[in-house]
Amino acid sequence: MRAQAALMEAYPYVPPTPVDIREFAVPGPLGSPDVRVRAYVPTGSRGRLPALLYLHGGAFVIGLVDFFDNQTTRIAAEVGAVVVSVDYRLAPEHPFPAALQDCLAALRWLADHADDLNVDRERIGVAGESAGGNLAAAVALYTRDHGGPALCMQYMGVPMLDDRLESPSMHLFADSPGFNRRGAELGWDCYLGSRGLRGGHDISPYAAPARAHSLAGLPPAYISAAEFDPLRDEALAYAQRMITAGVPTELHHFPGAYHGMAELAPQYEVGRRMIAEQLDALRRGLRADSPGSTAPE
Repeated sequence: MRAQAALMEAYPYVPPTPVDIREFAVPGPLGSPDVRVRAYVPTGSRGRLPALLYLHGGAFVIGLVDFFDNQTTRIAAEVGAVVVSVDYRLAPEHPFPAALQDCLAALRWLADHADDLNVDRERIGVAGESAGGNLAAAVALYTRDHGGPALCMQYMGVPMLDDRLESPSMHLFADSPGFNRRGAELGWDCYLGSRGLRGGHDISPYAAPARAHSLAGLPPAYISAAEFDPLRDEALAYAQRMITAGVPTELHHFPGAYHGMAELAPQYEVGRRMIAEQLDALRRGLRADSPGSTAPE
């Protein structure tokens, strides 16, 4: 799977404004290696910028920051935010909580180095797609429960939130393009560390955010779902729970879309709309005011 992902050609993206790209080695959790992060900084900006911790997708088992350069460069250029993309450890070699620990280490580093990165500490958000959407939700839960660093928003694109795999869409779209039930089973088994753990009674909500008893007190949220995605119904259910818990929440369900369409087919109408909606949601959530365009040409 990793070899196939490495061969995928990204749809070319040229930013409308220059973006400075730098790499850093962030101290990892105690006894763990440093965490590689890639920072995308819009050039020529005035004043403090908002910042976004970006967590890539890949069902917990594939993906690198390199594969998501288009998305992170686009956000930096068109939202006008410093984007810190995290090369977190992958399962099955590193099961939960390794990836979450790496993401939290990167968030603390971002908050601690806000002055160096010209970042406004009051406007730091977290975002992710698919498994990265899981990690974004988990980071929001963890920082709520452990006193920060404070987040101004959370963005979860077609997130992978529930290890129980019991929703109607998970059964209905077992063979859907982009992602399917077998991929979900493999990802959860690798991430949780054992096939026998998935769907059990003792799963941490920081591993599967759908397991959280309460979603009250979380930062404002944006969540997207795709019609032909096995993860569709768990995204809808999580958004509804946040709304019921009093969390300011926006939900966008995209008819005609499948999982990962914004990344795999950004040249098509639905993919373009998903990208435009993402950028708009991030501008508003981060209180940014960049006038950049909203989708690739």
